[in-house]
Amino acid sequence: MTCSRFFRSGCAFAALLFLLSLQSALCDKSPQVVVTPQKTSGIYAIGEKVVWNVKVLNDPSGSVTNATYKVLRGGATSLADSSVSIVNGEATIESSLDTPGTLLLMVWVDLGDKNILRALGGAVIAPDKIAVSSPAPEDFDSFWKAKIAELNAVPANPSLEKGDSGSPNVDYWKVTLDNVRGTHVYGQLARPTSGEKFPALLIVQWAGIYPLQKSWVVGMAAKGWLVLNISAHDLPIDQPVDFYNQKSSGELRDYTAIGNEDRETSYFLRMFLGDYRAADYLASRPDWDDKTLVVTGTSQGGLQSFVTAGLYPKVSAMVVNLPAGCDQTGSLVGRKPGWPNWEEHTRDRDAEKVMHTAPYFDAVNFAARVKCPAFVALGLIDQTARPEGILAATNQLKGPKEVMIVPLGEHKENPAIFKPVYARMDEWKNALLRGESVPPAAK
Repeated sequence: MTCSRFFRSGCAFAALLFLLSLQSALCDKSPQVVVTPQKTSGIYAIGEKVVWNVKVLNDPSGSVTNATYKVLRGGATSLADSSVSIVNGEATIESSLDTPGTLLLMVWVDLGDKNILRALGGAVIAPDKIAVSSPAPEDFDSFWKAKIAELNAVPANPSLEKGDSGSPNVDYWKVTLDNVRGTHVYGQLARPTSGEKFPALLIVQWAGIYPLQKSWVVGMAAKGWLVLNISAHDLPIDQPVDFYNQKSSGELRDYTAIGNEDRETSYFLRMFLGDYRAADYLASRPDWDDKTLVVTGTSQGGLQSFVTAGLYPKVSAMVVNLPAGCDQTGSLVGRKPGWPNWEEHTRDRDAEKVMHTAPYFDAVNFAARVKCPAFVALGLIDQTARPEGILAATNQLKGPKEVMIVPLGEHKENPAIFKPVYARMDEWKNALLRGESVPPAAK
């Protein structure tokens, strides 16, 4: 299989996206601030001047004459804290960086009466040179080898409950697998009704506590996949919404911090081993084609995808968007880690123990074990799955990779802004489904 090894941007869409922003602002008639990098790719060389264009829209009186701003390296280290004049609704802000990294511009416009508008701008400098903030623990591999052995000592005991897919050409089941220490993996499985062997797709989920939607697997099965979608939690997948709300506000509130002082008790241990079990279950099925096993997810699902591709050798490709969990020791080099930011959960516990545990569950350390082809998309103004940490992780990948940088990308996944990402992810999945090489990315 061949695919691009270069970092690329959604810059072909940047002008269109800016026009969409203008159109949206003009339609709702309320004042807005729009920030775009003057270099539409958002990608710069070391020492190159970074310029952002700031536009204030829907201010016919011209009352906005000033904006305050901050420029942060890696979302944490302040490089500038100043103000700029707004002339005819426009301004430019400049910065630069003499090392590889990312810049986050935060702009505020005060409209009075406690009405303050905020906008973000991003840029990345030498993305292929961004390094991890600390090495993996020396016993990282031996720890996970031991945990996989613990998992393998527990029979999967798959239990399948046939359900109605809603499609005459798709079979559907609810699935339960046994996991470590008396826990379970809950999910949903679908495949085409006709046929004997299929490429497999494992879908892992973003953060939160919620039911799984049947459409997430039925649509992919209709295309020809043997697809398994699992919950990140030891919870049934189709209970009433109140059930999940009670879990979220009760015993699983702040679940990412549960047991975080010890690698043996971290909430992520069961989650990650559940991902491994799910992949292994797919590979054990007689209707798998023995060749294609793709793992995919967004945010927390991106973190889980890195883990699964790094631990399970039969994963043949990874396709992720806005992966969380990258570079949790980023503060050591002056950048802010992304979600779940283990450092934020040290206030009422032993900080040293928490930060000793974090690297065993950090996506960057699993990335260094990923040898299969990988597609990774990220947003330069994402304050949840922060771009500098993601790039530190992608630079550890050992196989062919394509990294798509979205200059205006936030974590809320604006459908218009992420349209090229969705399209490219579909190109990857469709090619993998057919057993073909991924076509070159459009420039």
